[in-house]
Amino acid sequence: MIRYDLICDAGHDFDAWFSGSADFDSQRQRGFLSCPVCGSAHVSKTLMAPSVTTGRQKEAIQSLVTGEAQKQVMAKLREAVATIRANAEDVGARFPEEARKIHYGEAEQRGIIGEAKPDEALALLEEGIEIAALPVLPDETN
Repeated sequence: MIRYDLICDAGHDFDAWFSGSADFDSQRQRGFLSCPVCGSAHVSKTLMAPSVTTGRQKEAIQSLVTGEAQKQVMAKLREAVATIRANAEDVGARFPEEARKIHYGEAEQRGIIGEAKPDEALALLEEGIEIAALPVLPDETN
């Protein structure tokens, strides 16, 4: 499989995977490719730099995917998330409202966690309210 960086005639950048260059050409000629933003069928490849991995990079990548290293990273992430949860008030869906109250001094300064829709989180960031997403770790959903 090969990933191509693509662009439509309206200038929208996106990427897609193909089995090879001939597959890309075939799909384009048959009208199977379209921009996910505007739907334009006028799609072409953009200039891409090849991805070259050195021996040291391969060793670093291999150490990251080994079982023990992965277990250590996951354990540290679980510990960090547990510490945050233990030291914060869960305000649920009221998170955007409570974050604003704290930021503007209308409520006591404290750590909170909760839920925010993507547009709500973006609005908080645009207001200068510092927020961060907690990772959902695999064993939390299984």
